[in-house]
Amino acid sequence: MTATPLRWSDTAHEVLSGDLNVAVAYVTPAGGAVVVTVSPLGLTDRAAGRIGFTTLLGFPRKLERILRDPRVALAYHTREHGFARPEDYALAQGDAEVDMRPSPQRLDGVLDASDRFFGPGKSGRAWDWLLHEYRQARVYVDVDVRRMATWPDLAAYGPQEVTGPAWPDAPVEQRAPKNGTAPRVDVAKLSRKINPLPYRLLAYRGADGYPVVVPVEIVGRDHTGFRLLSPPGLLPPGGRRAGLLAHSFRPQNVGLAMMTFTGWLTARNETEACYAPHTSTALAAPSNRTVQALGNGILAKHGVWRARRDGTGERLRTLAGQQGRQGQQGQQGRLGRLGRLGRLGRLGRLGRLGRLES
Repeated sequence: MTATPLRWSDTAHEVLSGDLNVAVAYVTPAGGAVVVTVSPLGLTDRAAGRIGFTTLLGFPRKLERILRDPRVALAYHTREHGFARPEDYALAQGDAEVDMRPSPQRLDGVLDASDRFFGPGKSGRAWDWLLHEYRQARVYVDVDVRRMATWPDLAAYGPQEVTGPAWPDAPVEQRAPKNGTAPRVDVAKLSRKINPLPYRLLAYRGADGYPVVVPVEIVGRDHTGFRLLSPPGLLPPGGRRAGLLAHSFRPQNVGLAMMTFTGWLTARNETEACYAPHTSTALAAPSNRTVQALGNGILAKHGVWRARRDGTGERLRTLAGQQGRQGQQGQQGRLGRLGRLGRLGRLGRLGRLGRLES
């Protein structure tokens, strides 16, 4: 927890508490960013300045990246099928802590939230066995919010309001990768797959190291990549590594579909850019609730089995322990400095989850 928790506005709090599906971005060792979707279930602690989400061991790459560099961003970009009413786009940037072994009390704490967003889950002896790992072997990602930026429009148009440190200057242009910046996958084929997915977001590493997530429109394509249109002032000049997300979802997150890309972004002006995809990954959940629950259970069981077999779970727990020790040392240092200054700061069981999370 930060020494002085960030206090965001009432409007931002309603958005953070009510969106069903949000985008999470994390940075890569090469200086890029990856952006995926999660269902955060409204996990917010406004007094502590903290938000969060849960995930599974079946997605170890995301967890390892976050553990190695905890700077993340969550973009609240759609009110569809959720409970928030304001039409504001909210971007929360902060430092993540990964809880690899959440307590039963923590898991119990999200029962009501999962019921609210997803509806009652499957129950009975067979379902309890099938969904045991999905419900019990979950990982929490808590984010101490450092900066909250909001716009009065879901497409991030209009005046920006920032709570916390001032919005940084644009990041410097990055060096092109040694293999070149041109697309490495079939742009035309990917374009056909993206067309049914209405939500598109771009992510890049900002000047202060935190990811920036920007709503974009895909307005065309050619041999150089996708042509993107963005709100003014949010595209960084020059070229850089960046992530792209396209996704859709239905009520209670049934039938979720997601495509994630890594690639090279080249800004042509303050609103237009070209995105050359280098890698792509697709995920699709069944549109039938029962079939999706079966898939969730099988995926979670396989993820736990694989993590035990190849040592992934132990490696992640070691990284999480190192992160926790570093956080304690940093907190002690901050408290010491604050004490000298005389400004001492404030220091779920997911049993009914029935929807796929990334």
